[in-house]
Amino acid sequence: MEVTRELLHRLPKAELHVHLDGSLRPETMLELAAEYGKKMPAHDPDALRDYMHVQDARNLVEYLERFAITLSVMQTGDALERIAYELAEDLAKENVRYAEIRYSPILNTQEGLPLTEAVDAPLRGLRRAEQEFGIETAIIICGIRNMEPETSRDLADLTVAYKDRGVVAFDLAGAEYNYPAKKHKDAFYTVINKNMAATIHAGEAYGAESIHQALHYCNAHRIGHGTRLFEDPDLMRYVNDFRVPIEICLTSNVQTRAVASFEEHPLRQYYDAGIVLSLNTDNRLMSATTVTEEYWRAHQYLGFTWDELVDLSLMGFDSAFMHRPEKLRLMERVRAEIAGL
Repeated sequence: MEVTRELLHRLPKAELHVHLDGSLRPETMLELAAEYGKKMPAHDPDALRDYMHVQDARNLVEYLERFAITLSVMQTGDALERIAYELAEDLAKENVRYAEIRYSPILNTQEGLPLTEAVDAPLRGLRRAEQEFGIETAIIICGIRNMEPETSRDLADLTVAYKDRGVVAFDLAGAEYNYPAKKHKDAFYTVINKNMAATIHAGEAYGAESIHQALHYCNAHRIGHGTRLFEDPDLMRYVNDFRVPIEICLTSNVQTRAVASFEEHPLRQYYDAGIVLSLNTDNRLMSATTVTEEYWRAHQYLGFTWDELVDLSLMGFDSAFMHRPEKLRLMERVRAEIAGL
């Protein structure tokens, strides 16, 4: 089949790596800024969209600087509920059937919002979106690498408290260089000891050693980005042998200089090696992208065929942090929908 954007739009997709605070609508940012008396760097949606699109970062840290702007309007329950609802709506409009949305609730408590409300509010928005748009969603709570390990343990406790209430996993995000995952291993023990899942940003702004720590110190079940896994062939074989899924974010990897270009991204190398993969946006606003666009770029720059893109889609669903019976039912529906294409 000829691959087109329209066909990829219709393809049922899973989104496993998308940040709530990196995926706001510019229109919503301006309305919330006016309501809460916050300053924005631009005063119309198109100009703000252009400003938030990171095109000049030299590394991951510079890419992350824009998050201070989005977080400034994410300090109330009403704002968080609205933003989560709108993200799920945007995902559903491009035929994303399942999404795991991640963020760190501690960053939404800067003006006094209780930590539990910083979780309850997005959950309310997501549940409303599920009823209206038919998408299935879940939340992943993030610890932050450059915060104290005690904060990560608190967020791990929060993750466990919301088990089977909409939160499905714990993550570690933020600046990677000089902030090793192993310092936060107690938080991951807390989560995994309660039979919950874990994923970790690793191998994005630091080498394969970061992925090694995520797997062997923190027992991660998936790896976020994993861009530099190929630097350690033995570890790459381990990831392949034990079917550890890698959450690929093509566009953001180019933006943060994790890779020099789309053509040089190791996605093709990983796929040809048989590694379990998923395609994701990371941040729809800062990366000016959609899930459909990420699939299109895999086709355009790395030569993925329709059958291979379908395979990526199915691997995404199969890598979801869902209970197995629910996952199998979802995948049965997805396969039937793909057959109809």
